[in-house]
Amino acid sequence: MTFLNSNNNDKIIVDFFEKLIITYYNEQMFKKTKLLHIMDRGLKKIKLLPEFNIEKGKSGNIKISFPYNPVFVARVKTIKGHRWHPEGKYWSFQNTAGTVEKILEVFKGENIYIDSALQVRLPSNVIVSPDKIGTKQSQVSSIPPLKKGDIGRFEDLRRELLSRKYSYKTVKAYVYFNKDFLRYIGKNPDEINDCDIKDYLLYLAVEKQSATSTLNQAINALKFYYGTMLRKRFVYEVKRPRKDKKLPVVLSKEEVTKILSSVDNIKHKAILMLIYSAGLRVGEVVKLKIEDIDSERMLIHIKGSKGRKDRYTMLSEKVLDILRKYWKEYKPEKWLFEGAKTGRYLSTRTVEKILEHACEKAGIRKDVSVHTLRHSFATHLLEGGTDLRYIQELLGHKDSKTTEIYTHVSTKSIGKIKSPLDSLNLEKVGSK
Repeated sequence: MTFLNSNNNDKIIVDFFEKLIITYYNEQMFKKTKLLHIMDRGLKKIKLLPEFNIEKGKSGNIKISFPYNPVFVARVKTIKGHRWHPEGKYWSFQNTAGTVEKILEVFKGENIYIDSALQVRLPSNVIVSPDKIGTKQSQVSSIPPLKKGDIGRFEDLRRELLSRKYSYKTVKAYVYFNKDFLRYIGKNPDEINDCDIKDYLLYLAVEKQSATSTLNQAINALKFYYGTMLRKRFVYEVKRPRKDKKLPVVLSKEEVTKILSSVDNIKHKAILMLIYSAGLRVGEVVKLKIEDIDSERMLIHIKGSKGRKDRYTMLSEKVLDILRKYWKEYKPEKWLFEGAKTGRYLSTRTVEKILEHACEKAGIRKDVSVHTLRHSFATHLLEGGTDLRYIQELLGHKDSKTTEIYTHVSTKSIGKIKSPLDSLNLEKVGSK
């Protein structure tokens, strides 16, 4: 939008945009959003810089940052070589050929702010950093904070969730979806109706291409606030999307052997062996304490797992042997696998990186995650003749239907079926 250059109009223009932004953006956007003023031949333009930033780090790597958004996080994790930096609240990638292009492709359609030091052909949705392309230093206008009532309503939601002992990730996601919903609809909570929620879910499904699990989490977040807290009945009539009937990726025993054999570091090997041998989640293995390993009963005590449930699972003899070697070398004090910071356990991202490097070294081409080892543990037990009910207990599944999915990936029965193609004598037909 272009305005005639007039000193008298400057303040009016800025005030107008400040009021407009306050109406449609939440407090997180206000803290980070900037109004950029660019002088151009006596004309003044005002642009709103987007929240997705791509920059070149001091070490030459690529840094991307954005306010917490579970959809964006899921997209970042699809890009090979991603690394999360909790201390700086940003993701990084090696600055190799094609990396920036891949990031732009994954986030196609989003408004992106990119450092001009990263040489790449840019699509129309990307804004180049103006202070690095020879223009004058941009003047940033101050944006007034939201009203206390707007901030307070989400603080009430957060406190209610915490008082009910919801996990940190769930609290963060619920607050995010409720903020994002109001930002998209542009109404006060008292004015929200059934159509608004359906429009928002359509926006997530079609424009944002969100997964079914993301849509369900958004519905849960909105139902908690508008149904549980504000006592609105219409939210209970919102239909959930059909679940994707996807089968888990499973490794063969030979592939698991290759992965474990490729790891030389005893701590890293102990972590991966422990996950596969007991079917642990990544969040469970990093939070294990030394006293959770019961070598006399050959059991592992999993505390406060998914759904705040405790359970026992098996302790492998081979794992116990490598854990004893690991303990002699590292001497952990509180947590079985301690992180870089004193008194903290290892981050889940570190475990993911350990597996990524192991898979690359072992030449595994499947789309493998740490959870794949858990899937493989359950499938191999089923193929070995273990009853499904015992597998359910070992995995800590509440519903047996969750465990039954492994019957669809097991080769125990399917492997015995002979394809009709194998019974055809194709060599004789081709020789005539």
